[in-house]
Amino acid sequence: MALRRFGVAGARQPVKSAEEIVAEKVRQFGQTRRAIAERIARRSNQDLPTEIDAFFKAIDKGDWDEIHSRWQELATHTHQYEHSKSDRPDLEPYWASVLDAYGVAERPGMVYVGGTDNGRWVPELLNETSGDPHIMITQNALADSTYLDYVRELYGDQFNTLSQEDSQRAFQEYTADAQKRLQHDLDFPDEPKQVLPGENIKMVDGHVQVSGVTSVMAINEKLVQMLMGKNPELAFGMEESASLHGLYADALPLGPLMELNAQGGQDTFTGDTAAQSVDYWRSATQTLLADPAASGSSYTLRAYSHDINATANLLAAHNFTTEAADAYRLASQVWPDNAEPVEGLAQVLVQTGHADQARVLLDTFATKYPDQRTAIQQASSTILWTTPLH
Repeated sequence: MALRRFGVAGARQPVKSAEEIVAEKVRQFGQTRRAIAERIARRSNQDLPTEIDAFFKAIDKGDWDEIHSRWQELATHTHQYEHSKSDRPDLEPYWASVLDAYGVAERPGMVYVGGTDNGRWVPELLNETSGDPHIMITQNALADSTYLDYVRELYGDQFNTLSQEDSQRAFQEYTADAQKRLQHDLDFPDEPKQVLPGENIKMVDGHVQVSGVTSVMAINEKLVQMLMGKNPELAFGMEESASLHGLYADALPLGPLMELNAQGGQDTFTGDTAAQSVDYWRSATQTLLADPAASGSSYTLRAYSHDINATANLLAAHNFTTEAADAYRLASQVWPDNAEPVEGLAQVLVQTGHADQARVLLDTFATKYPDQRTAIQQASSTILWTTPLH
């Protein structure tokens, strides 16, 4: 990888380039995360581990090769990834601050359009370097107890954070429900399955074990609900990662986001609101596809498609099927090989009495994008399909 620096060497120019502005924000963000890491170390009466110190020094220099190399080494010793060894407990308290700084530093110079991974890091960067910071958390990491500690470090004086007891209760509630659904599927094999695709639920020595993305996000959903319950006076806006249907009942579209526990809830989610939401995405799609830099970036297109699909899911959950279908089609227009809006549109077609059209849609997509066939076949089993795809 060629050396990449965030700053531009030489004399300071009267007008800063976009790269220089982002470089300055990245360094500023890195300094705030280093300060958090140092506070954690002081509370434990310890020095900052040398590996953590070296990582933040690389962030401050803006040397991407060194940042990436040091982050990869840290990642192998924590708990985050499948290849991680989890053999350095002394590094764990600092991992969330490292991950935040790395995520921000990874993306200088790109078009900031919001999105999934960047739905955490780009907003964090802009939020903390633009005057009036807000509370920002990621739904994906709530099931991670070390992240809950990190959130308390960041915002413990601003709102009621989640405790380890909250986390344990969410795990226990989900596990108990998962065990009931697994037992149902074992006892009634001819009935529709209650264990969802992506849920890995099994009994080992009389105890239920759960894993998989679907299970983790179900626990995260419970934790978001708990967090809102502990802060009823606060408004919550969410850029959705995976579909969290349990949060949809009182949610409203809010531009690219959704407002949770919106005042008035379903009473204010009218047909006009649904139409306006689709209009928002229709306009955004036209602007996106007319911009060569954005339309030429697969990362940007995927991010937009994902967020349009999230809005479509919300519309479908409130039975705005026409608007949901339009939004699903926009998501597919932006990123044609995204299976999510195809599955969502198929579900809407089945619900509105057009099962034959849904089958053709899924069949056509699976043929055109064979690498997505497995995902489509799994989805079709939950859309009341009785015969396999061709």
